[in-house]
Amino acid sequence: MAQHSTAARRGTSGWSVADALELYSVPAWGSGYFSINEAGNVVVRPDGTTAHEIDLLEVVQGLQARDLAAPVVVRFSDILAHRLRHLNDAFVRAIAESEYRNRYAAVFPIKVNQQRLVVDEVYRYGREFGFGLEVGSKPELLAVMAVTESASDRLIVCNGFKDSSYIEAVILATKLGRTIIPVVENFDELELILRHAKHYGVRPRIGVRVKLASEGSGRWRDSAGEKSKFGLFVTEIIELLATLRAQGMEDCLKLVHCHPGSQLQDIRRVKDAINELAHVYAELKLAGAGLEYIDVGGGLGIDYDGTNTNYASSMNYTLDEYANDVVYRVASVCNSRGVDHPMIISESGRAIAAHHSVLIFNTLGSSRLDRFAIGPDETKPQGKGVPQPIRDLYDALRTINERRLVECYHDAQTARDEALQMFNLGLLSLEQRGLVERLYWAACGHIRDCCRKLDQIPEELEDLEDVLADIYFCNFSLFQSLPDSWAIDQLFPIMPIHRLQERPTRNGVLADITCDSDGRINRFVSRRETKRTLELHDLRPGEDYYLAAFLVGAYQETLGDLHNLFGDTHVVHIKLHDEGGWWIEEVVKGDTANKVLEYMEYDIAELAPALARDCERAVREGRMTVPESQALKRFYEQELDGYAYLEP
Repeated sequence: MAQHSTAARRGTSGWSVADALELYSVPAWGSGYFSINEAGNVVVRPDGTTAHEIDLLEVVQGLQARDLAAPVVVRFSDILAHRLRHLNDAFVRAIAESEYRNRYAAVFPIKVNQQRLVVDEVYRYGREFGFGLEVGSKPELLAVMAVTESASDRLIVCNGFKDSSYIEAVILATKLGRTIIPVVENFDELELILRHAKHYGVRPRIGVRVKLASEGSGRWRDSAGEKSKFGLFVTEIIELLATLRAQGMEDCLKLVHCHPGSQLQDIRRVKDAINELAHVYAELKLAGAGLEYIDVGGGLGIDYDGTNTNYASSMNYTLDEYANDVVYRVASVCNSRGVDHPMIISESGRAIAAHHSVLIFNTLGSSRLDRFAIGPDETKPQGKGVPQPIRDLYDALRTINERRLVECYHDAQTARDEALQMFNLGLLSLEQRGLVERLYWAACGHIRDCCRKLDQIPEELEDLEDVLADIYFCNFSLFQSLPDSWAIDQLFPIMPIHRLQERPTRNGVLADITCDSDGRINRFVSRRETKRTLELHDLRPGEDYYLAAFLVGAYQETLGDLHNLFGDTHVVHIKLHDEGGWWIEEVVKGDTANKVLEYMEYDIAELAPALARDCERAVREGRMTVPESQALKRFYEQELDGYAYLEP
């Protein structure tokens, strides 16, 4: 027997906002940024306090008044600012506790969210802490060279494979006065750095990524270890230092770097990686390298499901614990080896950006298997012409009670299977097959309703809620807006943003609007184990029903694709107003149909004229009137300029 845990069996007592908070685990994954108000609407608390709240439904209604329909990504700039301060404060406390004799600075990897407005905001809000930026390609570097105008003190770390022009751009940025460090990922890059540095008369700052022996963890465990994609073996690092010494440039080796992985869920892996990197730093420092920085890379996780566990969508540590472990372990190694404490750098992009973006989308309708019902006036069919499986289904349906649930379920399954075999042999009419479907799903629905009254349900019926789950059709593209959900089964918190003062009575999965069977979400956040369905409300005719996916600010926008030509959604930047309330700082309109067609190399200038020629042919052949053809051309041109998603 198994304990049943769906919303449908949460008792017969009243429902409250507190119940909704518990059901959707909001306090667990929300990190203080999200809650539910007395009206039953999700609220955002950008500074993590109850003093400032933004009602998400109010935001959606405000956007509608401005002709901005869902789906829409709402970015809360103040959350970005708060995350940066939170990260800085954690390391400041750790540095004080460990009596660490240097400082900390984050560099934001712009691959996490390359949107200009996001990068600008991170860079602006990070100014007071001396935070910098990290790039992983030449195009990213070219963008950052402009973003960091007149900011010689802000660090730029350059990762990724580098060709000659990438290295040349780094050296030119050095000549401009930038504090920029190319991290040597493979040995051949060193020769390019030395050649361009000599050509431009620059003494470069050089970093090196260490290929750690320590294992990574989670989905990105292969980012670390001997088979990792990037980094130099210790033997190569020794050779690199010897090469620099021969050039009288050993003082140019300024940084050692590692990347233990992304979304590290296990703090033990963090400790192992930092300990190993610190020893490499100390050895190189004692060997004469001019090291000033230790870059612990990315990996600081996000607790997407709020379970605080060693699970792929969670993490078994806090930000404070992470900062304490990093600082303590670097300090311990340096103290034991008698070397200066380096400036600590981290590339915690996910921890900075994930919380600040919310994807809001509307539902378009639903499909319900339990809509099939047999009325009390419908009696069991009589006569010899009624196939036996139909008689058996009637019997199974009519005799359902709490003592016979499993037996009736098995009887219904057997009868349906026999009926389908008869249909495939031509022994059952289409009308009779339709009746079989009605009887079977009606029986399943009745059995499920009986199970909801039990404290425990039989093991054979555990999955019946999932089998009977509704499909809610939602106005978004999974492949564009939540690609990690599809590609790597990443869990994102998803829930309705309103009506949360009402008890949800449905269990459903979410289907997007692409023509792809993979375009669905059937794994949801839960405090115990991943849920296969999400608790939802009945759809009301003529009334919008909005859902939101949270913690989507990292990677989702930059990884999204154009499946079915659904492009970027609208993006709106919301900020707290100094005098209370909120205001829209910036709007980035989503892709129109002609824009996504242009991405695919359609000649936009030729589309409307081609249709216009067809309209003239239709008029000439008498299939269409001139006013009809004009209306069609106007409609076509209007839709080309319209939002790529479904609009009211």
